[in-house]
Amino acid sequence: MEHALEKPTGLLIRATLVAGTLDILSALTYALMAGKNPLAVPVGIASAIWPGAVKAGAPALLVGLLLHFAIMLVMATVFVAAARKLPWLTAQPVASGLLYGLLLWAVMNLIVLPLRWPALFPHFTAVSLAEQVFSHTVLVGIPLAWITSRAVAHRRASAD
Repeated sequence: MEHALEKPTGLLIRATLVAGTLDILSALTYALMAGKNPLAVPVGIASAIWPGAVKAGAPALLVGLLLHFAIMLVMATVFVAAARKLPWLTAQPVASGLLYGLLLWAVMNLIVLPLRWPALFPHFTAVSLAEQVFSHTVLVGIPLAWITSRAVAHRRASAD
């Protein structure tokens, strides 16, 4: 049974901005912790669609951030669409967020990145795996599920 959510645009924007910001901040933090230039993170993202991004400077930073948030919008849209059909996703936001985060990690690291950069991916160290799984589950999956569940609760309260 499909359940009511707020207008999808507001929910998707909020979920995308929160999860996308947490995710990019974690990537920047991990780069700093590894002694790398954190600005290389959005430039690396931009290089997925722009081979010359490494030499482009500030425009590549902007393109990388826009692409990052566009990808996050897709991730949020898929979760919200699934939540409309599977009410348990919003009834159990921590569990569903953890599961969705693991699914996102698998799709990104075992399919998307290896297709784009087969010589580089998949490549895991214990630390990188822990960082990636933490970011995808705690900083992306759970916020997406939590924000969506709050929208459902708010909608139900408004209907009562």
